[in-house]
Amino acid sequence: MEATLKPNDAVLFIDRKGRRYLKMLRPGTRILIRGEISADDLLGVEEGSRVKLSTGETFLVLRPTYADLIPHLPRRAQVIYPKDTGPLLVWGDVFPGATVIEGGVGAGALTIALLRAVGPAGRVISYELREDFAAAARRNVAAFFGAATNWTLKLGDLYAGFAETGADRLFLDLAEPGRALGVAARALRAGGVLVCYVPNAIQLGDTVTALERDGGFGEVESFETLLRNWHVKGLSVRPVHRMVAHSGFIIVSRRLASPSRAASEPLPAPADSPAPGGRDAMAGASGPDDDPSGPDDDDQL
Repeated sequence: MEATLKPNDAVLFIDRKGRRYLKMLRPGTRILIRGEISADDLLGVEEGSRVKLSTGETFLVLRPTYADLIPHLPRRAQVIYPKDTGPLLVWGDVFPGATVIEGGVGAGALTIALLRAVGPAGRVISYELREDFAAAARRNVAAFFGAATNWTLKLGDLYAGFAETGADRLFLDLAEPGRALGVAARALRAGGVLVCYVPNAIQLGDTVTALERDGGFGEVESFETLLRNWHVKGLSVRPVHRMVAHSGFIIVSRRLASPSRAASEPLPAPADSPAPGGRDAMAGASGPDDDPSGPDDDDQL
C-alpha cells in the first residue's frame, strides 16, 4: 500500500469534530457529505492530507485501519468488533500459512481479519447458511480487502459437517456451538485450536459444559474483553462517559489426539509380579513416589 490514494480505495473523511464518513474512491463519481468533491480529484493525493469540499468545509482523508473499518462495514448482522477480533486472533493463535475454517461468516468482518493473519500462503474456508449474509460478506471482502484467491466461501449448514480435515484453527460464531463439536473435531488436526464466540452467559455455560463432556477437547478457557477509552484534553484526563463493555464471550479449547489402542489398553503385568491383592499389596509396599516427605503434587512444575 502506497502513501497516495488510488482508485477504489476506501477512505475516511474526518471533520473537525472527529465525525467519520467512509467513502469509496470510484473514478468518475462524486463524494457527497456536506458539500461534494470529485473522487478523481483525490486520486494521487497523499493519505493524511486535508481537502476542502464545495461548501468550504475541510476534511482529513485517511485510509481506514481495521478498527476504523469494522464499525462502518455495510451489514445486516451484528459484526465482531475490533476489541474482540484481536483476542480471537491471538488466543486462536492464527499464524501465516495456517488453514482456518470459519463457521458463520456474517458481514465478513472476522473473515477480513483472518485473511490478513494467514497471509497469501494460508487458507480461509468460510461456511454460511444464509445466502444474503454470504453475498454481503463477498461484497465486503472484495471492497475492503481485495482479491482473496485463498478464500473459499461455502453456502450450507455446517452442522452437517465440514468437507475439510486437518485444519489448524476453527472459529465458530454460532448460537449453539456445542452442537458442532463432533464435526469440529473431525475437521481439526490434533492440537488444533477451536474458538467459539457467543453473546450471552447461558450460551457460554452451555458451550463450556459441552466441551468438558465431549472428551475430544481440552484446555478450555473462557473470557470477555472490555474496552474503555479516555478523554485527554489539557488538564481534563478522565475515562469517557460511555464504554464498549460486553459484546460477547470467547471460548478457546484445544483438539486432543484420539487415544491409540496402545495408549487406551492396560499394560500387561510383568511375569514375576505378584497377583493383585497378594503379599506385597497387603503389606502396602512403598516405592520412591510414596515417600511422605517428598514434594506435594502442587509443588511440581
